[in-house]
Amino acid sequence: MKKLILSIGLALLLAAPSADAAKNPKREFRGAWMHTVFQDQYHSQTTEQNKKYLRDQLDKLKAAGVNAVIFQVRPQADAFYPSELEPWSRYLTDGGKAPVPYWDPLQFMIDESHARGMELHAWLNPYRVTGSAKQLPPKSHLYYKEPKRFVRYGGQIYFDPGLPENRKFINDVVIDIVKRYDVDGILFDDYFYPYPKKGEEFPDKASYAKYGKGMTRGDWRRKNVDLLIEEIHDSIAATKPWVIFGVSPFGIWRNKKSDPRGSETNGLQNYDALYADVLLWAEKGWVDYLLPQLYWELEHKAASYLTLVEWWNNNAGPRHMYIGQDVSKTMKLPDLAPSSQKSQLDHKIRLTREAENISGNCWWPGYAVTKNFNGVADSLSAIH
Repeated sequence: MKKLILSIGLALLLAAPSADAAKNPKREFRGAWMHTVFQDQYHSQTTEQNKKYLRDQLDKLKAAGVNAVIFQVRPQADAFYPSELEPWSRYLTDGGKAPVPYWDPLQFMIDESHARGMELHAWLNPYRVTGSAKQLPPKSHLYYKEPKRFVRYGGQIYFDPGLPENRKFINDVVIDIVKRYDVDGILFDDYFYPYPKKGEEFPDKASYAKYGKGMTRGDWRRKNVDLLIEEIHDSIAATKPWVIFGVSPFGIWRNKKSDPRGSETNGLQNYDALYADVLLWAEKGWVDYLLPQLYWELEHKAASYLTLVEWWNNNAGPRHMYIGQDVSKTMKLPDLAPSSQKSQLDHKIRLTREAENISGNCWWPGYAVTKNFNGVADSLSAIH
């Protein structure tokens, strides 16, 4: 179904700010992450039990005011949908085989989300193939056919981001979803080059020697990720221009001590550790929205939420900006008398609503919302 501007995200881009937007915004992205990686419930339940479970999850998210579900459909180079490119996910079935009785979780989630007036964004992890040293991909996986396209780091298997054929393959996976499914958006999370392991260098010496072309290793790695983001954005726009493309980066771009444009923080840096130059992607228009993960308390010593929400607001343009919120950190009650206890939720939401360039929030994990952790669902339903 062609939707020129039915997406909440695109509608937000066109919405003029109102005087009372901070108090009661008419248009606001209210998302929730539903991850499938390391989630055993989908594998242990029958098809009908999974459908009942997901309907219940969506009903509870809807009641909490959520209007956009970010559902992880490619947790480890595998699929929560039928694919000719990759096997069925280990978190749904065994050995890469189709579920029995057969069902298509992605199509199911699209239908059920849309029936509730909610968007469905398909969430993919681009490079990860396994989640631990003990895991191996199913025998039908590309890893066994072309092992030289993969590397091991920290015991886990990854696509080598330095190989053009891998970039093309990941792009093919994304466009296969966009062509076949009525998704509202495609989203990548924070895992680009993997989070660094102490004392271990990422093993891309061979691809760097072949394709580095005189660049420093860091600049070359960033270029590899830049190309992936640019190509996927352009491919989506050429296929279904109404489908939006977003990235949810780690919450610190760079610290000010590394770059004058950076934030007053002291933590891991997207630019230097994950080789993700998210500001460049926004400036170039290669993403339609950014969803930085500000999974810290208001006054965290190394990475203050107060500092970072202001920094991202000031560096949002020209793309749309939402804030990733951690339920447990937000709803953790201070060590005060019971009558004085209060979470940080109201404060955090007020800050995002008052910020000129921020247009919503997304809650991690969505399962904590559906479990009403420390009353989060009740609170969200009361203020939406």
